[in-house]
Amino acid sequence: MAVNHIRLWTGFGSFVTVAASAAATAAVPDQAKAAGAFVDAAPTLWLAQGGEGGEGEMPSSYKLLSRDPQAYAFDVRPQVQNYVRLVHASYGAAATAAERMRVAIRAMLDRPGAETLKAARAAWVDARPPYLVTEVFRFYDGPIDVRADGHPGPEPHINAWPLNEAFIDAVKDQPRSGLVWDTSITLTRESILQRDQVSDEADVTTGWHAIEFLLWGQDLDPNGPGNRPWVDYVAGQPDRDRRRLYLATVTDMLVDDLRGLEAAWAPDADNYRKKFLAMEPREALGRAVNGVANLVGHELAAERLSVALDSGDQEDEHSCFSDTTHQDHLFDLRGAYAVWLGSSGESMAPDSLRALTQKIDPALAARTDALFTQALAAVTLMDKPFDSILRAPPGSPPRQRAEAAVAAFQTLATQLAQVGRRLGVLVIVPGLETLGG
Repeated sequence: MAVNHIRLWTGFGSFVTVAASAAATAAVPDQAKAAGAFVDAAPTLWLAQGGEGGEGEMPSSYKLLSRDPQAYAFDVRPQVQNYVRLVHASYGAAATAAERMRVAIRAMLDRPGAETLKAARAAWVDARPPYLVTEVFRFYDGPIDVRADGHPGPEPHINAWPLNEAFIDAVKDQPRSGLVWDTSITLTRESILQRDQVSDEADVTTGWHAIEFLLWGQDLDPNGPGNRPWVDYVAGQPDRDRRRLYLATVTDMLVDDLRGLEAAWAPDADNYRKKFLAMEPREALGRAVNGVANLVGHELAAERLSVALDSGDQEDEHSCFSDTTHQDHLFDLRGAYAVWLGSSGESMAPDSLRALTQKIDPALAARTDALFTQALAAVTLMDKPFDSILRAPPGSPPRQRAEAAVAAFQTLATQLAQVGRRLGVLVIVPGLETLGG
């Protein structure tokens, strides 16, 4: 069958490329044109230009339309209900883990020492996986990306990177740099937020990686993480007192942001969850599928891996101060897998995306399972720490293993787009121009 590629504008500077049969493009419903999501035979659509991490222009509809009334004659409400339960529970777990980290950090500030700093660092490492699995709930203007009033959501204040260390605290060759040393600024939540990513997106003042830098310091060791001395947190000197206040403040801010996201998805409340459940079910399902495909196909493949591999610069490594970037890749992918299975465990929930796909198209479900397994294996095989890969020469085994992970993510994202198409939803992944068949 002849295939035409059509470009539909979805916003300033962004378009989606549609693979559709010539017959299907002859008469496109007006409402579908307006939504930017149409077709007979439900083709896969990709955003060919757009913002980083799926944060550019969003379509006005994620629901694909068809002139065949039986094309999507299945009920997706159980999957939507399952999804909101998973989101709420996951944010709750992330917030609880961050609170445990806060307890350890407060203990270190109360009794600075090598052991209490080690415990605070361990608590940061332990708190990351429960948060990382929630990153799949982004990329569709949910509450982490956009607040109810239309303003940006808390995500840039939670996990922004890369981070210009010198904007926060002293670094090598700049012994009095950053907000910690600028005594003209009173350190409060408001003053820290007011300076977050204002002149440069790397001027990050809050979130996981600000806390990480304050706990570990710069990573100047090619064979290990940063090694900030514990005496940096002994009270009694202006710079140390300000550093103590800064760390305590941004840790509190992180916990509050995560609890706010938990509340946004809580049951029996006038919140985003209520709005999400009030959507036409396939509209809601489209957001869930887009979160998975964007995390895998753009955020992991491009932002987290390809950018760093291309530059070879440790500054482009996600968790560079603690040398724990490998767990970022792994648990992000596990979060995507959890949405597919409908469960944070290893077993499939009966109302999961996988169960629905298996019912409609068993072969498609089996292929998706296989590609998740392949991607998880590729991540596990990557060398640790991640900056050892960046130091490896082109064509070396460490580079090849990382490039294999990129390819596995891209292949999985294309497959997820095909799942979306089969379920009647529009899938948009910035930077991926390959069309699912």
